Amino acid sequence: MNILFIHQNFPAQFKFLAPELAQRGHNIVAMNMQNKKSKKVNGVTLIPYSVTKGSTPDIHPWLSDFEPKIIRAEACLNMALKIKKSGFEPDLIIAHHGWGESLFLKEIWKKAKLAIYCEFFYKPKGADMGFDPEFPLKDPEEYCILSLKNLNNKLHFEIADAGLSPTYWQASTFPEYFRSKIKVVHDGIDTEVLVPNQEVKLSINGDLTLSKENEVITFVNRNLEPYRGYHVFMQALPEILKQRPNVHVLIVGGNQVSYGKRPENGKTWREIYVEKVREKISKDDWKRVHFLGLISYDVFIAVLQLSSVHIYLTYPFVLSWSLLEAMSIGCAIVASDTQPVQEAIMHNETGILVDFFDINSLANEVCKLLDDPITRNRLGKNARSFTKENYDLKSICLPKQIEWVEEFSNLENS
Repeated sequence: MNILFIHQNFPAQFKFLAPELAQRGHNIVAMNMQNKKSKKVNGVTLIPYSVTKGSTPDIHPWLSDFEPKIIRAEACLNMALKIKKSGFEPDLIIAHHGWGESLFLKEIWKKAKLAIYCEFFYKPKGADMGFDPEFPLKDPEEYCILSLKNLNNKLHFEIADAGLSPTYWQASTFPEYFRSKIKVVHDGIDTEVLVPNQEVKLSINGDLTLSKENEVITFVNRNLEPYRGYHVFMQALPEILKQRPNVHVLIVGGNQVSYGKRPENGKTWREIYVEKVREKISKDDWKRVHFLGLISYDVFIAVLQLSSVHIYLTYPFVLSWSLLEAMSIGCAIVASDTQPVQEAIMHNETGILVDFFDINSLANEVCKLLDDPITRNRLGKNARSFTKENYDLKSICLPKQIEWVEEFSNLENS
């Protein structure tokens, strides 16, 4: 088949699927916004597209989320027209539709099947919206904005032939009339790369080297923010440091916002919660807290391999790859008892679950695990086994993804 992938940050979720399809003889083309020129990588022809305009100044705030999607959709449409003139006719389009890019492509390729990556459908209740009492909804217009955020989803439901979702709970957020078209297959975890390493060592700021002999707590976000429990973690930190005088805390993540809102005072979430807890932590204890920022993937793996206890917290939202990566490495994990975490962490089997908002329970469970190497070892081994049995890239997820794609081939030929 001729298969077209669409993702502004390609390869992203399609990192393994697209090259595997190319290796199997399919003609794979991918459109993204990251490359300056067309090129071929791992058998995939990458074609960049770019937007020619920015958002309208003073646009109605309720439309501020939707307009950028239309701008990207227009840019993607214009590049698709050029590709079509070159003779490329996709049998199948696989798109992460979250940025609107694929919205008009079936107007150009009417016979192509369209499959969308169903990451999340916004809901007024039962998910992230209104979940955290620390950030209550202040205005009914927030519900209006939330409803409009689903416009892009709903427009895609009218044209999409199928969907793919990484977890059962994320799939369940979508309306019933489209949910039947969604297949649940995770992106896959490379358990052959993400392995335990008892010999790992990591230099911190050039003056500290940590090994498995050290007591290490790890916490990872793409960006440090409330959606991923950064504020809860930081409020538990003074008690953890008090109880564990030798522990080092490694915090990974940037200072921007991936989800939710930016702070209103112009500061970063990192700054706000450092200021909130700093007076409760002595200077000597604070020296054991290490903000690593954004790091390379190799260093990220080493951080998790060092971990004595890994903390993962999230609103009911999209599941982070980092949780399953930590499980593959065999980390002993304390995680929030929220969806979709519960699909991977079974309490006292593959990790420890705590109430997202229970700061004392989080601190106590972490410290209890640090005192119990036998339980840590059991949880870590179970976590790795569970990941290999359910999320392994090569033996589980990639074959299921290929099967999902080939279903379209059968439909095309039927």
